[in-house]
Amino acid sequence: MESRTVVVLLAALASAAAITEDAAHWRSVGKAELDAALRRQPVEGVAKNVVLFVGDGMGPSTVTAARIYGGGEASKLHFESLPWTGLLKTYGVDKKVPDSSCTATALFTGVKTNYEVAGLDANVKLADCTASLKEANQLSSLLQWAQQAGKATGFVTTTRVTHATPSALFSRCPDRRWECEANMPKGTEGCKDIGRQLVEEEPGKSLNVIMGGGRQCLQSNVVDSDADPIDTWSCRRKDNMDLIQAWKDDKESRKLKHKFVGNTGTLLAADTKEADYVLGVFANGHLKMEWNRDKSDEGMPSLKNMTTTAISILKRNPNGFVLVVEGGMIDMAHHRGHARQALDETLAMDHAVAAVLEMTDEKDTLVAITADHDQGMAFSGYAPREADILGIAENSKIDSIPYTSLLYTTGDASNYQYEIVDNKLRRKNPKDSDTTDFLYSQQTGVLTDEVHHSGSDVAIYARGPMAHLFTGVHEQNFVAFAIAYASKIGEYHTSTSGSEMIVVSQNVLLLTLTITLTYLYK
Repeated sequence: MESRTVVVLLAALASAAAITEDAAHWRSVGKAELDAALRRQPVEGVAKNVVLFVGDGMGPSTVTAARIYGGGEASKLHFESLPWTGLLKTYGVDKKVPDSSCTATALFTGVKTNYEVAGLDANVKLADCTASLKEANQLSSLLQWAQQAGKATGFVTTTRVTHATPSALFSRCPDRRWECEANMPKGTEGCKDIGRQLVEEEPGKSLNVIMGGGRQCLQSNVVDSDADPIDTWSCRRKDNMDLIQAWKDDKESRKLKHKFVGNTGTLLAADTKEADYVLGVFANGHLKMEWNRDKSDEGMPSLKNMTTTAISILKRNPNGFVLVVEGGMIDMAHHRGHARQALDETLAMDHAVAAVLEMTDEKDTLVAITADHDQGMAFSGYAPREADILGIAENSKIDSIPYTSLLYTTGDASNYQYEIVDNKLRRKNPKDSDTTDFLYSQQTGVLTDEVHHSGSDVAIYARGPMAHLFTGVHEQNFVAFAIAYASKIGEYHTSTSGSEMIVVSQNVLLLTLTITLTYLYK
């Protein structure tokens, strides 16, 4: 705690010494922002490539706190510097506050649906296997539209590859818990679990890049270890199937160049000019977070590692690509009530964004960053500017006990911090703990099983062709329509590229002019 406090104080003092925030300062800031706004021009044309980032649980308070955590109030995250921003309404068909599978379905298919349902419309209720098998209720995602347009496709995530958010890209599942057969009740034999849909069905089997965790949902009899523990919150495959081997067999049978990677070393050593299909499974459950990740070749890769490798593979397709990137552990950290972990994971995703912005050209690549939903972290109190975002805000005027700047609206027993003193219930003093520790649990006033989601709108940030379409307040499902329109996939697909369309239009205009002149001068 002491070392971090010293660093924060020194940074604050240095900032204060360098800049006097008087009227002249703020007028200068305002004029600079106005100049930037006046120079901003939309990028027209077709997006050959699309990269969509989803920060799971990365709502407005998380973005603000991560910005301060990373560089101070006046700084910006890389994605906050993008020219076009908007807001998305995240409610589901049957819930005011959504989960990740129904919000991902909205983002990726353009159709909102029911709580905990993936890739199916609202005619399918939770766990209704029979209704999910009706073709009329099944949805296609932007990855399938991209494949039909001849583009390369893929996704990378720090969660299990079968988890709620990525599952909406490739599966049609009436219950997000059906990541493997072990979680499926009797009477659902006609439905396939999410893992099998990824490997056996379209569009999953045609994805060029799949990277994340979730080995225990793809293989039976996986090994538990301290470095790679079994995820007891998820299902564990028990049917003796090996879907990783099935993926390899499928690619072999179709004579497709492919590669399987299982750690950072094999990922970074992979020849991205050789393999057209890459499957990376790096953990039994979710990947380790940045703060405790083994960064050696034997460990699990960062989101930046996976993202840059994925683009190196996908960009070889002359028709372009669509890549979805999920920073999934932001949400996991929030659910456990560990604010510093969530902020750290947000910065890790921002590092991946920075790498993508460096690797791509805004003239032909649409890059968008958003969240699937908000989380229940509040940023409150009247802390001084030099205070650590993870520190104390002020003392309560009622009981005189301090409270931190970051709190949770709900939380489990680790967040619900009360004790009995003189036969009275009293909130614990956070000064008795290291509130900057990665494992510190910020306080809550409502005891639940875990920190619950928030129903707040989430932001979207974008640059590239048609990025200006995201400006304003939209339903969350609008994202899929905007991406499809910008990249000419799905219902907006044309047989010609953007440059070819311009040439065709010019030729038609020239022909029309020639005919008109010929007629006039006959």
